[in-house]
Amino acid sequence: MTSLIEKTFKDLKISGKSAFIPYITAGDPDINLSQKILNALPEGGADIIEIGMPFSDPMADGPAIQQSSLRALNNGQDMKKTFSMIKNFRITNDYTPIILMGYYNPIFQFGVKNFLQQCDLIGIDGLIIVDLPIEHNEELSLPAKEMGIDFINFITPTTSPERLKNILKVSSGFLYYVSIAGITGTKAPDIKKLKNMIDKIKTYTDIPIGVGFGIKDSEQVKNISQFSDAVVVGSAIVQKIKNLREENFKDDDLVTSLISYLLDLSSGLNT
Repeated sequence: MTSLIEKTFKDLKISGKSAFIPYITAGDPDINLSQKILNALPEGGADIIEIGMPFSDPMADGPAIQQSSLRALNNGQDMKKTFSMIKNFRITNDYTPIILMGYYNPIFQFGVKNFLQQCDLIGIDGLIIVDLPIEHNEELSLPAKEMGIDFINFITPTTSPERLKNILKVSSGFLYYVSIAGITGTKAPDIKKLKNMIDKIKTYTDIPIGVGFGIKDSEQVKNISQFSDAVVVGSAIVQKIKNLREENFKDDDLVTSLISYLLDLSSGLNT
């Protein structure tokens, strides 16, 4: 059975486009505004949505996403509320794929079986678990895939060809290429080197390749979309939300301004 993520990539490929994948942290800056932002993301050009599950020790994330997690947690965000947000989103949108991204600890605390049942019930299409290597597939990846939930793995500039082959065996949905070494949102990728790496990886697989980490503006989105199947923007969006809140935008005005920003970010896709 074709997953919603797979279908989205196939449809976009027919149109000659790459996917725009914005990231937000669930519950940031508060649950009500976060819900409004999530509901509006498709209006901002989102082809697939990545939602961060707040965690107190997001070790792979840079300052912007770390702070967003802490804001969400301080406002009482938890897994149940995150699922509730997505359930509300699905009332009016059953066609935009949603990926949950985060760390294994909150899932373990929630209960893996319960977590996967909720994902299946409310329409989660994929998972990205930062700190769960392929050697531990039996804990979450394999059960998720048996339920039709794609499991998206990271590849990095230092991933060896042998390691890549092993990752490909257990990946679905798309491959997430980490464009820079280090944490999210701290450096800009080298476009020329990035293209060479993506072209090389495509000789091993037909699975779509999305590029993320360090992508901050429409010019980068435009350039990267020329050779990748998806562009993921996270830290820049989370920082934009924080800035708008600090400028005392009312919720609806903040969402309108954010959507305008996202449309600008995604405007250069494949042009």
